Amino acid sequence: MFHLRTCAAKLRPLTASQTVKTFSQNRPAAARTFQQIRCYSAPVAAEPFLSGTSSNYVEEMYCAWLENPKSVHKSWDIFFRNTNAGAPPGTAYQSPLPLSRGSLAAVAHAQSLVEAQPNVDKLVEDHLAVQSLIRAYQVRGHHIAKLDPLGISCVNFDDAPVTVSSNVGFYGLDESDLDKVFHLPTTTFIGGQESALPLREIIRRLEMAYCQHIGVEFMFINDLEQCQWIRQKFETPGIMQFTNEEKRTLLARLVRSTRFEEFLQRKWSSEKRFGLEGCEVLIPALKTIIDKSSENGVDYVIMGMPHRYGRLNVLANVIRKELEQIFCQFDSKLEAADEVTASGRWKYHLGMYHAGSIVYRQEYITLSWARPKLSSFYCGDTDGKKTFWIWGLLWCLQVMSILLHGDAAFAGQGIVYETFHLSDLPSYTTHGTVHVVVNNQIGFTTDPRMARSSPYPTDVARVVNAPIFHVNSDDPEAVMYVCKVAAEWRSTFHKDVVVDLVCYRRNGHNEMDEPMFTQPLMYKQIRKQKPVLQKYAELLVSQGVVNQPEYEEEISKYDKICEEAFARSKDEKILHIKHWLDSPWPGFFTLDGQPRSMSCPSTGLTEDILTHIGNVASSVPVENFTIHGGLSRILKTRGEMVKNRTVDWALAEYMAFGSLLKEGIHIRLSGQDVERGTFSHRHHVLHDQNVDKRTCIPMNHLWPNQAPYTVCNSSLSEYGVLGFELGFAMASPNALVLWEAQFGDFHNTAQCIIDQFICPGQAKWVRQNGIVLLLPHGMEGMGPEHSSARPERFLQMCNDDPDVLPDLKEANFDINQLYDCNWVVVNCSTPGNFFHVLRRQILLPFRKPLIIFTPKSLLRHPEARSSFDEMLPGTHFQRVIPEDGPAAQNPENVKRLLFCTGKVYYDLTRERKARDMVGQVAITRIEQLSPFPFDLLLKEVQKYPNAELAWCQEEHKNQGYYDYVKPRLRTTISRAKPVWYAGRDPAAAPATGNKKTHLTELQRLLDTAFDLDVFKNFS
Repeated sequence: MFHLRTCAAKLRPLTASQTVKTFSQNRPAAARTFQQIRCYSAPVAAEPFLSGTSSNYVEEMYCAWLENPKSVHKSWDIFFRNTNAGAPPGTAYQSPLPLSRGSLAAVAHAQSLVEAQPNVDKLVEDHLAVQSLIRAYQVRGHHIAKLDPLGISCVNFDDAPVTVSSNVGFYGLDESDLDKVFHLPTTTFIGGQESALPLREIIRRLEMAYCQHIGVEFMFINDLEQCQWIRQKFETPGIMQFTNEEKRTLLARLVRSTRFEEFLQRKWSSEKRFGLEGCEVLIPALKTIIDKSSENGVDYVIMGMPHRYGRLNVLANVIRKELEQIFCQFDSKLEAADEVTASGRWKYHLGMYHAGSIVYRQEYITLSWARPKLSSFYCGDTDGKKTFWIWGLLWCLQVMSILLHGDAAFAGQGIVYETFHLSDLPSYTTHGTVHVVVNNQIGFTTDPRMARSSPYPTDVARVVNAPIFHVNSDDPEAVMYVCKVAAEWRSTFHKDVVVDLVCYRRNGHNEMDEPMFTQPLMYKQIRKQKPVLQKYAELLVSQGVVNQPEYEEEISKYDKICEEAFARSKDEKILHIKHWLDSPWPGFFTLDGQPRSMSCPSTGLTEDILTHIGNVASSVPVENFTIHGGLSRILKTRGEMVKNRTVDWALAEYMAFGSLLKEGIHIRLSGQDVERGTFSHRHHVLHDQNVDKRTCIPMNHLWPNQAPYTVCNSSLSEYGVLGFELGFAMASPNALVLWEAQFGDFHNTAQCIIDQFICPGQAKWVRQNGIVLLLPHGMEGMGPEHSSARPERFLQMCNDDPDVLPDLKEANFDINQLYDCNWVVVNCSTPGNFFHVLRRQILLPFRKPLIIFTPKSLLRHPEARSSFDEMLPGTHFQRVIPEDGPAAQNPENVKRLLFCTGKVYYDLTRERKARDMVGQVAITRIEQLSPFPFDLLLKEVQKYPNAELAWCQEEHKNQGYYDYVKPRLRTTISRAKPVWYAGRDPAAAPATGNKKTHLTELQRLLDTAFDLDVFKNFS
């Protein structure tokens, strides 16, 4: 706008005296430097063509003229020269006149040329119309691009303002203008080396750039440099050229893609394989992205894709999975190795990891292929060092993610938006993911017109300014070019990009499905469709790039490879895990995939380390840093606790984290508001009260050579963020990755990640994972949305048998239990035990997900404190905390043994003391719910032979822990006694939001727990 305002200032009305004075000045012809003066009040309507619609064009012309007067049309040169010379409004355009000092004839001649004004207006309007036409192609050219290989696209642009057309009348031009030469604006590259073109040629080049087999959506991007970059990539004449060698490589890749599916169809015609027929070009597309990215410095690629769209084909021809390992999966007699459980997944669900070189360039690259829908990106410890590579521009150049999507899922699944929303956040960015959409224009049986409200399935990508390249998959060369541009975009701008492969699905949802039931017209057209390999081979033969014998030889060569692999596959009798890992942990396990030991060292620390961490946690390790007054009081309280050798919940967490950082363990804590903590207890990030955005993380100032500590507030997302953290934890065992829910209730929006990936991670996906879920939980009258982390759900999914008592005499019984379980569920009642369980998570010789129900009110409860003595060397996590009061001194006198977990313990001890029943009722806390501590609980029951057993919980009876604990307790005691229940009645909602009702319910459960006669009528 600066240039436009300057131009407007120069076009403001002048007085006659000013005109004469200006025209009388004798200026050398070479003086072309003009002083730019801001004038915000100048009227811009002095010339009839200066309006809001023409301002951009006039500004472009003026800027170009300032740089080089010869770069614009002669009429513009005269116009701007005379305007700067002071010509009155309406007289600036004229034939060049020699201006001599005192010559009033020049002014008179200028006045006589006012009659020529209509011609000037037409010239300007025509140039503006051409600029509008060019922009229309850039914005809406994809509307009329030939994207659908079937020619039956359902994309409807009826609501668009105007479609691009060669009918130039809409833009104020007519047929007589087609052969006129127009100067090209700086916002187009169709001219190549030429600065002006006839209108007919302008339209032809725009049609070639935007309306053929590639449709480009990019004009919504609000960065001029990025828009210009894309324009240059698609508008430059002759830019989409391929050498004969590149064409032959493309043909060879199409041969492999096509013949692989045909081979599977011949050998296993009745098997589901979710093949790639109809989008065979996906294989060369992915190879092109990887090749181009490798040229740009990428050496580690992580891929995620659905089980459909040719997953086996991608395994074989992109990831380079051994063909015999794929073919043997079709053998029904294949046995699972000992380490593979009965729930081992189908051949098109597992992952893969491959390290090798790109043969024809001798460049080394690592490919890691993960399970779909997790939609998370991670990079990690490929060489066994305790180094995470995800942060920093340097590593973003070396590690890249590719995500494959289906068209229906891309438009319909909210996780797509959630992960796009993470793409540019500092602690979650992947520095650019290449999204490839296999757009077969149907979702199982659902027509796109019923599956989405937007024209394209990819419109969600517009929210993050990701360019979208639509391409007809029956034009392999167009696909290759688009993939090259996508890889270059990611390398240049480190932002997401979408490649939309518009294709079709030759078979149904799977090979056994009949698509004609629901899409008869589409599949009639598909039956007539010639395969892309055949089309492209015929094209190359006609061009003389290959001949027919060479093409047939390429097919025979790959068919022979498949047949030989098929013969070898018959020798495969056992499925091994190592063949299906997507990110192995070298050095962590033994060579046969077993833990290096089955023991866990003490999780305690020396008092010096505890004190040092406590002192840092209670201070500000940065000079001239002003913190909030309320935070000063919190840090002072921490300091006093350290002096008294005690810790609360926040300080115990601090000490667990700090000690692991000293041992080289990277810690990442993520979730909503985790930096401060939902309940304002953590404060791991301090904010300077006087300097905006100045922060301090004391945890990163503990030790000279410590590992990094990352704590990051996430976006208001559970599904996407938890998926991201799960992927991060999967990258390396040498990291403690924690996700904290704002309230435990909120994990329900991430249930897919929990149910599909965390709970069955090892059994289903052959992957161990040490992610930690911190779920605030507790009935405190806060209502049904802020009370329960739904422990019953997690316990229901535990894989132990409630009716089988394990061998309690087994060596390392507790460690073996942990190794056999699918995840660990704990509810700690003391800060010290919380400290130990966090440290144990890393010190174990294997990795299991850890679910921790964390407290709310206990964060500041005066009795919820632990002494340093509980955290010193030799101490461990206590799976069960037994009664240690008067009841334990005289166990024969105990009438009732209460089992509980978590916060309710403090309610019970308070009530027991008030009723003076400390010698009659013993209270045992089960800190680790799963795996169930059969051995320790058996000792507790045997200790109190005269006591009746009861489980007490603050949750409702149909929720919480009761249904999990009761059958296991009964198994522990061989069903010798009943296990009674003391707690809230069954309910549909987790909790009440009425404080009085809450307290009434609490008192009722306490009355039940301490009424020694309450269960006699049920005996």
